[in-house]
Amino acid sequence: VLLRLSGLLLVSLAAWYMGSFAAAHVPQNAISVDALQEIIKKPVLRAPAPKRQKCDHWSPCPPGNFAYRILSGGGKQRRAKICFEDEHLKNPKKCWWLWVHGQECDVCAMNNNCVVDSTDHSREMMNFIRNAPVGSLILMATHDDGSTRLKNDARKLVEELGSKEIKNIKFRSSWVFIAAKGFKLPDNIEKEKINHSDKNKNRYKGWPAEIQIEGCIPRNLI
Repeated sequence: VLLRLSGLLLVSLAAWYMGSFAAAHVPQNAISVDALQEIIKKPVLRAPAPKRQKCDHWSPCPPGNFAYRILSGGGKQRRAKICFEDEHLKNPKKCWWLWVHGQECDVCAMNNNCVVDSTDHSREMMNFIRNAPVGSLILMATHDDGSTRLKNDARKLVEELGSKEIKNIKFRSSWVFIAAKGFKLPDNIEKEKINHSDKNKNRYKGWPAEIQIEGCIPRNLI
């Protein structure tokens, strides 16, 4: 009996609430089925879709800055990627060496050969760096293994560009790097990361997780 009385009370309260709501919000001469349906409908509030930023940054670079993002390869299937000013350059092979020169952000040269694929890509990479004009940005990433045939003179050349990790690259290390030739990048710019293979921590069988760096570079530096 108590349960029935409780149910009846709830139904009565609900009916009273709906009647009061209709009386307060609907003109007396406008009550109709359509009007009641409009009352029942509640507006659906949706947050605006976030605006996509250059190189998939979470927040835009300040005016007068270039955006960059470098992602190393991961395992055998995930290729290294470089983005500069929203130009996404996907590596079809194994390694990226890229330089950018000029205020208009022209991608002037790139090489997708890998230092492990033949006998002298290490020398080829050195020539590539030396041919980059003063005032260039140089962006580099590894996929698979970038250390086995990387010669010491090539490591030294990259170290002269400011790399602190090139001498530490090991078998299948993931590595990304951005450098300036002939000028200095601001200290607060993310320039380099490395991740070594560790069988207890590897994301992929035999390979460490891919890593990335991203940031903004003032245009007036180039």
